[in-house]
Amino acid sequence: MHIMKFFQRIGEGILSLLETIGALSIFSGQTVRWIFASPFDGKSFLHQLNEVGVKSVPVGVVSSFFVGMVMGLQLGAPMEKYMEGISSFLGAGISIAMVRELAPVLTSVLLAGRVGSSMAAEVGTMKVTEQIDALTTLATNPIHYLSVPRFLASIITIPMVVTIAILIGNLGGAVISYFMFNIPLNIYAESAQRMVDLNDLMSGISKSIFFGAEISLISTFTGFRATGGAKGVGNATISAVVNSIMMIIVSDYFISYLFQLAGL
Repeated sequence: MHIMKFFQRIGEGILSLLETIGALSIFSGQTVRWIFASPFDGKSFLHQLNEVGVKSVPVGVVSSFFVGMVMGLQLGAPMEKYMEGISSFLGAGISIAMVRELAPVLTSVLLAGRVGSSMAAEVGTMKVTEQIDALTTLATNPIHYLSVPRFLASIITIPMVVTIAILIGNLGGAVISYFMFNIPLNIYAESAQRMVDLNDLMSGISKSIFFGAEISLISTFTGFRATGGAKGVGNATISAVVNSIMMIIVSDYFISYLFQLAGL
């Protein structure tokens, strides 16, 4: 009897997961379709550009700068320990890591917490207070009004924040390289330039576009499904952040693999 209940719970969990994935896929398709519908809410779009992009710059700058410094410390000391002078290649190691992985993934994870939670809470509050139902009554499509501006703002501004994070992260690595290992800035820059090419940069920026889409779609979708008043909004916010972070980390592997097949 207990075994039957165990397998029943597993089956119910799998069905629930598949239902959620299907609903999210439909929601994503509707969001993309409504991008091209009129009228376009320019005021809401500009507001989201500020919320998602401008206000996220300090998060990306501070985190990436110290990540670059930590990488300089962690890589430089062991390199010098085993071969004196090899730390002059620090610029190459830090730059390729920041461009291809650390800046896109770390910045997106942080923004999933800052931006994703905000989106889920806003939309969830509108859902439980029946404001979304009021939009439908007024012949306004909720996805067009709420999801599209957040989606567009995310795929446009998050890559910009990641680009800034890449530059600042390399600056942090250069600072540690100069003050801790006496590596001139021009040597650091030359090493980075030899290792990183346009394909690496395109790979990192392209990843951040996918991550931005995942954050906005998952967070907004979770807000639309919020129920149960203030507690439901809180649960939806937590779920949006956790699911966005998990999706970023999981999809990073598959995106990286596809990019490698494409030569990026």
